[in-house]
Amino acid sequence: MGKETVGIKVILGQFNVGFSLFSLREIFDMRRKGYLFILALGLVLIPRLGCAQENEIKEEESAEVFLEEYTDEFQEKFFEALKQKGIENYDRAINLFLECKRLDPNNTTLDHELAKAYLASKQIVLAQQYGISALNARPANYWVLNTLVDITQRQGLGLDVVRDKIPYNNVQLQENLALIYFRQENYDSALKILNGMKISTFSKELSSRINNSIKTRENTEIKEDTIIVEVKKQSPMDNFMSKISDYLAQSDFKNAASVSEEALENFPAQPYFYYAYGLSLNKVKKHKEAIMALESGLDYLLDDMDLANKIYKELVDANNALGNSSKANMYLSKLKSGS
Repeated sequence: MGKETVGIKVILGQFNVGFSLFSLREIFDMRRKGYLFILALGLVLIPRLGCAQENEIKEEESAEVFLEEYTDEFQEKFFEALKQKGIENYDRAINLFLECKRLDPNNTTLDHELAKAYLASKQIVLAQQYGISALNARPANYWVLNTLVDITQRQGLGLDVVRDKIPYNNVQLQENLALIYFRQENYDSALKILNGMKISTFSKELSSRINNSIKTRENTEIKEDTIIVEVKKQSPMDNFMSKISDYLAQSDFKNAASVSEEALENFPAQPYFYYAYGLSLNKVKKHKEAIMALESGLDYLLDDMDLANKIYKELVDANNALGNSSKANMYLSKLKSGS
């Protein structure tokens, strides 16, 4: 069986890798026994189980040597960061990973850990920054790519948004991306990538699996009266926008605020949701909260002047309601000038 075939079977199989959290005393006791790295860093440094390339296999074999290169301070902070991330204390984990980064600025494993931690804490811009850095250093790594795909999709976007910032034409990266889309049941995108690649054992087997999955999915769409009905599903982001628009049209600002807040939790980089949230809060006379939401939305604006003016208008109204005439005039001048 070829290396590529084995890779597909392992990635597509059902596997779960556990990671137990230990106290620092237990961790350093195990280090003395010689198997600390396997227990604590398995997920971090072994990115693609069963289908690693030769350099990744060597990386695993030299794990203990890798660990010995770092000071006790680095190890202590690193394991404490993993522990804090495991208990969802992401701010503390991020600070510890950054301290490790200060000790070893070129450690790309830390970039990946920071990308995951920032994503978990909904700091999407920083998560994307570190995800891109980690992938540029390790373009063949499945899990690093999977993290970056997750980051872009949380914004309602695709990997194309960062395509010019990563080694997109790397063959291993494209194979990994096709696998990721297949696991997400995004078959069209997976096939598009495979069709643009050189034919290989990998591409033929994965294409076969995708086509079988498409046939299975089509069969489930057959109704009891044997009529096939094609249902166009709204994307989650479009669904939020539709709900918010309906509530605003009905002047139901309480529900509009609630849905907008939920939308921001899922798509924190979309400025429209900040506008809708701020507008709704203004209408229910929660002007301070409205200003916070609207000013946060300004950070994510690109070239949408119409939306910018709407946000400025709500900021003028909110500041006037609170008696902040100087700030109201500042935003009013932006609204008039369109700057």
